Amino acid sequence: MDTLRNELANYIPWIIAFHIIAVIAWMSAMLYLPRLFVYHTETAPGSESSERFKVMERRLLKGIMNPSMIAVWILGPLLAWLTGAYLDTWLQIKFALVVILSALHGCYVRWWRDFANDRNTRSARFYKIVNEVPAVLMVLIVILVKVQPFSD
Repeated sequence: MDTLRNELANYIPWIIAFHIIAVIAWMSAMLYLPRLFVYHTETAPGSESSERFKVMERRLLKGIMNPSMIAVWILGPLLAWLTGAYLDTWLQIKFALVVILSALHGCYVRWWRDFANDRNTRSARFYKIVNEVPAVLMVLIVILVKVQPFSD
């Protein structure tokens, strides 16, 4: 296992780069999908506009949001293992925030299914408020990564 770790350590800058790219893609989608939901609530079920939003939402979720979240969850723990940062308090807090972000991702999937089946019961205001949650989590995560509070 140490041999694998030593070999992969040579690629840490590349792993970091791809992790950041995946985070940017995931956050973009996490911020955009609820905005689409806001606009989708303003359309009549079955209308041409509603069907267009369904296509946009599906493509965003399946083409960007899901793959980028998977990449984040592969590359992030890999970096934590390679660098030993998993022992640091700041990273453990960051991990908890990413778990919350992932749970929100799951909520988005459920709400997307509601729209896809013309069963949305939530208001545009609800989605506007929910849209702020990933932004707040993102700010906290970036601060944890760059400042690394609670470090020895």
